[in-house]
Amino acid sequence: MENYSIIIFILAIVIGLSAFADKVKLPYPILLVIAGIAIGFIPSMGEIEINPEIIFLIFLPPLLYDASFNISPKHFKTNLGTISNLAIPLVFLTTFWIAVVSHYMIPGMSWPLSFVLGAILSATDAVAAVSITKGLGIPEKTITILEGESLINDASALVAYRFAVAAAMGSAFIIWKATLNFVLLLGGGFLVGFVMAKILSVILTKVHKNTNATIGFMLLMPFVTYLIAEHLHVSGVIAVVVLGLAISRFSNKIFPQNLKDSSKSLWDIIIFLLNGLIFILIGLNFRYILKDIDNDMILPYIGYALIITIVALLTRMVRIFFQKSSLQKSFLKNDKKRRKVSKHALLDTKNSFIISWSGMRGIVSLAIALGLPKFLEDGTPFPQRNAIIFISVAVVLLTLIGQGLTLPWIVKKLNLKEEEQKE
Repeated sequence: MENYSIIIFILAIVIGLSAFADKVKLPYPILLVIAGIAIGFIPSMGEIEINPEIIFLIFLPPLLYDASFNISPKHFKTNLGTISNLAIPLVFLTTFWIAVVSHYMIPGMSWPLSFVLGAILSATDAVAAVSITKGLGIPEKTITILEGESLINDASALVAYRFAVAAAMGSAFIIWKATLNFVLLLGGGFLVGFVMAKILSVILTKVHKNTNATIGFMLLMPFVTYLIAEHLHVSGVIAVVVLGLAISRFSNKIFPQNLKDSSKSLWDIIIFLLNGLIFILIGLNFRYILKDIDNDMILPYIGYALIITIVALLTRMVRIFFQKSSLQKSFLKNDKKRRKVSKHALLDTKNSFIISWSGMRGIVSLAIALGLPKFLEDGTPFPQRNAIIFISVAVVLLTLIGQGLTLPWIVKKLNLKEEEQKE
């Protein structure tokens, strides 16, 4: 089957299964992943090679831009402390604990390789979390924290990944250089996003009466911003997020309602199709990753993936409940005149548990795993490459299917919908 035929076939599957998911009351990402796995084992189905650079360029900019454009500014600002703690410290904590467990559990997994695996699986995926939680009645505050976290944590994970791979390739890891590089990446990304937002706002001021031109510029700018930021070796993720946040505020002042409606309808269709392609591709690639693994190692690797999934979940849960406790203490400690923590920023036990359980891995973990170098600088094969990729994909599938299928049941048991109605 030709590549273009496969894409059309996949898009048809995405649309059909999404409609079917509504009828059977199942999260459509789960059905798409399972369908992708099943389709991948069709004998006549050719291999679809995922180029990580294409994934980052085609999928990340529009998804990040859409999420940051539509995120609640009020809830984002109120919960910025929680979002920042989950997006930066938690990413590095997850990398560390996965690395420790992998090093002592998996034969032949050196410290640099263990940190590579940890970095790959350190960031959660907003696409998965929000797609699965949609329609469950979860409070907007909780959704904002999940979206806000994954708008920023991709940048943290990519930095951790780059340094871990460099260490595996033989470069020395120096903590102050890593810290400085991280600050420069984030600061540079923020600056690029801010400048591009200013440029786009000037353009939109001139052309906002022309609907097609306005929507065209808004569709193009996330890709341009991402490419410029990456070309300057700063964070394209942060640049696109800043662009989305800035243009969201700007659009409320200048865009007429008909333009907002047209733009939203187009973006909704694009994001729907991109989301569907992501989940199908995750499932499709399982067969082709499986073929590079010895049959007698499949079950042990799945076992390792299950343990790593539990470690990542526990690390996330501990950090979130620690954040809940810290916010509560800060709120009670300060008097009303000096209070830095708003009452609306506090986390309750139920929503803390939902945020913990919503830490699914997704397309970013898959892309950076497949982007591992095939050879070291001396020409020898990259050690444990197939094992790292297989375990990474297995963890992605376990979190999407395991946590994804149980999340609606947990939300129902916690009666979050009733509490949201009371609020």
